[in-house]
Amino acid sequence: MAKLRPPQSSKAKTFKPKPAAGLPDRETLLAFLRDAGETGKADIARHFGLKGADRRALREMIRELEAQGALAKRGRKGFAEAGSLPPVGVADVVERDGDGELYVKLTKSDDDVPNVRLAPGKGEAAAGAPGLGDRLLVRFERLETGEFEAKLIKKLGQSAHKILGVIRKHRREVRVEPVDRKSKESLVLDPSVAQDYKDGDLVVAQVGTHGGRYGPKPGKVLEVVGTENDPRAASLIAIHSHGIPTGFSEEAEREAKAAVEPTLSGRDDLRDLPFVTIDPMDARDHDDAVYAHPDPDATNVGGWIVWVAIADVAAYVRPGSALDRDAREKGNSVYFPDRVEPMLPETLSNGLCSLREGENRATLAVRMVFDKSGRKKGHKFVRGLMRSAAKLSYEQAQAAIDGQPDDKTGPLLDPILRPLWAAYHTMKIGREARSPLAIESDERRIIIREGEIASITKRASLEAHKLIEEMMVQANVCAAESLEAKRSPLIYRVHDTPSLEKVQNLADFLQTLEIRWSKGEAPQTSRFNKLLDETRESPNAAIINEVVLRTQMQAHYSADNIGHFGLNLAKYAHFTSPIRRYADLIVHRGLIRALGLGTDGLTDQDIAQIKDTAEVITHAERRAMAAERDATDRYIAAFLADRVGATFEGRITGVTRFGLFIKLADTGADGLVPVSSLGAEFFIHDDKMHALVGERTGKRWPLGLAVEVKLVEATPVTGGLLFEMLSDPLPPDPKAPRPRLGARRQAAVKPRGGLPKGVRRGKRR
Repeated sequence: MAKLRPPQSSKAKTFKPKPAAGLPDRETLLAFLRDAGETGKADIARHFGLKGADRRALREMIRELEAQGALAKRGRKGFAEAGSLPPVGVADVVERDGDGELYVKLTKSDDDVPNVRLAPGKGEAAAGAPGLGDRLLVRFERLETGEFEAKLIKKLGQSAHKILGVIRKHRREVRVEPVDRKSKESLVLDPSVAQDYKDGDLVVAQVGTHGGRYGPKPGKVLEVVGTENDPRAASLIAIHSHGIPTGFSEEAEREAKAAVEPTLSGRDDLRDLPFVTIDPMDARDHDDAVYAHPDPDATNVGGWIVWVAIADVAAYVRPGSALDRDAREKGNSVYFPDRVEPMLPETLSNGLCSLREGENRATLAVRMVFDKSGRKKGHKFVRGLMRSAAKLSYEQAQAAIDGQPDDKTGPLLDPILRPLWAAYHTMKIGREARSPLAIESDERRIIIREGEIASITKRASLEAHKLIEEMMVQANVCAAESLEAKRSPLIYRVHDTPSLEKVQNLADFLQTLEIRWSKGEAPQTSRFNKLLDETRESPNAAIINEVVLRTQMQAHYSADNIGHFGLNLAKYAHFTSPIRRYADLIVHRGLIRALGLGTDGLTDQDIAQIKDTAEVITHAERRAMAAERDATDRYIAAFLADRVGATFEGRITGVTRFGLFIKLADTGADGLVPVSSLGAEFFIHDDKMHALVGERTGKRWPLGLAVEVKLVEATPVTGGLLFEMLSDPLPPDPKAPRPRLGARRQAAVKPRGGLPKGVRRGKRR
């Protein structure tokens, strides 16, 4: 069995006490990396308090250790001790020995990380026994012998030896061409079965184990899932290529259909409170409803009572049930422009759990008290029975507040809507004092009618959106606070502070725009917001917003609390969307158990696997985001396919050694301008300036530059867009230093030829 390093933690900053400042010796550095795991050079220097010459010496030490094989690269800019393992990782089953034991290998690892034995049994009851080629989420654990084994947390999507592709019939052969633009490997079908398939069929195919060393590998079609010309092909491809679980088990469907209308038994009667739901126009599942009124307490003049009622999903999805197993496996609902893959069967998600207008619904509600400065003074959770007074859209509610009520909102304006807005404006005072990150999102809405894309528009940002968002944030805070007060285990929603390396990259970029940012200052949301406010009216506002967003870490679920940097909150947990997020259901169960609100709360089994659950649903969320993004790319490519040759206004949103990534202004579409098409000279990727710089002329293509491009190619099946640059580059920057030698050696690209090996045409990932 392979001898491996211990599983690693991902945060170097947690190790205390800090060592005395000074360049570490080889063994001290390796010991630190052994504990810290994947770590960048900047974080290593910060840990040891290195500056100036010591930092340069550290870089040299790292180069030597890497050359000796003691260090290995991890991620884009990180390092770890050679042979190290993370505590949890995604791995492929790559080997079965003579005794039938399976061995896994990390999907993103170098050759220095050996295969690890997969412990039998754990997790197989829910996921099914894994086999060769399966991709798994595993936990690496050290045995008493010092050796390591991998324990199955869950199976992930399709096998590593399967592809989703399109049948292409050529004169002499039939191939399966992959829909993943990052994959170049096509498969050849056996002529004896090729006639069973039509050109353009979307299929799941298995990679054969035999074949020549060169040329395409043989393949076998396992399933036909649709056709590339199907109007819904984009979401079909995304679902299958990302392994999104679809449908429900027969047992789960039976449990959902057996659910009954809620009664007042064990519940407070909240039906006299005129709750309203405010959601997107096309929403069918309504998780939350709100109501507010002035606080009658004489000691809280100017204060408000805000009620947030959430669907009581825990009353229907019981621990250990088939519904629970399916919901945990799915992790969340996945939303595409043309369909939804729900976490719960429609009988519940759009029926008994949805807070429908005029119908009795079970709820877990929180009553919050705010003073006139927007500070929360207290809260209380209530398990009750409610009845929504109205179903409103964001646009409908906003129009009413703006003086254009319709027949439905007119009677609601004074008793319900105006008090809600007044309460929000008070809460907003507290929000502004807290100063959460104020990054503006540029989301696009794809409108599909009768299977065709009718339009792609920018989503409006209304005050109604912000009202619901802030009330949900405060309800989530209440959930975390109540569970912590009762010392109950829970799944937090956490968001780490940006790393020093990311902040330094931001400072380097801002320097190219002559904007000052002290590299030594600690990241704070208020400082980011100050930057965004100061540049909001400048020509660089959009790209600065984008770069600040990229500087942030990615939020995730965890059983351990590190706070939420983006919201600037010490305690935060998802509570308000249990119809579509499993994390919220676990928090609901925690509240029911901790507050004595019923017998269907968190079980000992839930508690025992809470860390695994956090990891499973984090993976499910990332999987859903990737699938939704890919489907959107494909729909946009289909929308633009008949506009090849047209010109568009856009902006450079990514600079790499092989080209420029352009975001179009009208649709938000992303595509590539290959470096080979930019001019008859070598272009150098200067990562400090975030630009491609002509080696001879010094002319620049910097991040954020507004440009005009021509659409050369649109490939709906992969979502790829290829552009030709029509604008001129900027002149040389007389203040800029010469591009660094390392960048020159690594990034000089000849003007002729295609994209670098392994790079597909289309959007970056």
